[in-house]
Amino acid sequence: MLVAERYDMIIKLVNEKGSMRVTELSERCQVTEETIRRDLDRLERQGMLKRSHGGAVSVKDEQPETPFSEREIMHADEKRRIAEQAVKLIQPNDRILLDASTTAWYMAASLPDIPLTVLTNSIRVATQLSNREKIQVISTGGQLVQRSLSFVGPLAERSLDTYYVNKLFLSCQGVHLERGVSESNELQGRVKQKMVGMADQVILLADASKFGVQAFAHVMNLDEVDELITDNRLPGETVRQLEEHDIRVTLV
Repeated sequence: MLVAERYDMIIKLVNEKGSMRVTELSERCQVTEETIRRDLDRLERQGMLKRSHGGAVSVKDEQPETPFSEREIMHADEKRRIAEQAVKLIQPNDRILLDASTTAWYMAASLPDIPLTVLTNSIRVATQLSNREKIQVISTGGQLVQRSLSFVGPLAERSLDTYYVNKLFLSCQGVHLERGVSESNELQGRVKQKMVGMADQVILLADASKFGVQAFAHVMNLDEVDELITDNRLPGETVRQLEEHDIRVTLV
C-alpha cells in the first residue's frame, strides 16, 4: 500500500467510526503502531483529523469556533441579563470558575471587588479582572485558541486537576434535552468536562438560542447541571422538562 493510499484509508476509517485507536489502525493498515502515530501527526497538521489519547477522532462534523468578537454581539442583551443574575449567586470568599464564554466575560465585567478566588481559562476574563484588588485571579495556561482567546489542551486540563471550586459558571454551544450539553469542538469539550468534575455546584448560562442544538463534542448530561440561568424566550414546556431533571431554572 502506498503512503497516500494509507492516509486515505486512515481518514476513511476514522470518519466512518468517529474515532479509532492506534492499535486498530495498525492492524487494518498492516503497518507498525509507530508508523501510524507518525501518520496521525501529519494528518492532524493537515487538519484531516484530530489526535486523541491513544488514537484519533474525526473532524468531519466539527464546527469551527465563532470568534469572540462575533459572539460578543450575538444575543448580547440576553447574555448581559444572564450574567447579572449569575453574579447574584456569588458570595464573598467563594472560589469560582469562569469558562471562556462571552457570558462569563460579562460576569467578570460586573463582578464587585470583593474577596474572591477566580479560576479561568479565558484571557478576556483574566484581563477584565486584573484591576480588582480583592479578587485573586488564577489562569490555567495551555494551548491558546485565537478565536475564543481561551486556553485548552492537556496543560489546561492538568492545571485544573490542582483545584476545587465552589461554583462553576459556564456556557456552551448547545443544550439538548436528551443528549445534554455540547461544545463546538473536542478541545473545548474536554476542558469543560474537567471543569464540571471539580465544582461543587455547576451553573449553566445559556440563552434560549442554545436549546435544541446538539454540537460536536459532548460536555455533560443534564443531570450534572445544578442550576440554569437563561432568558425569558425559553418555552414553558422546555422549562418544565428541565425541572424534571432537578435543575433549578431562572428566567431573566
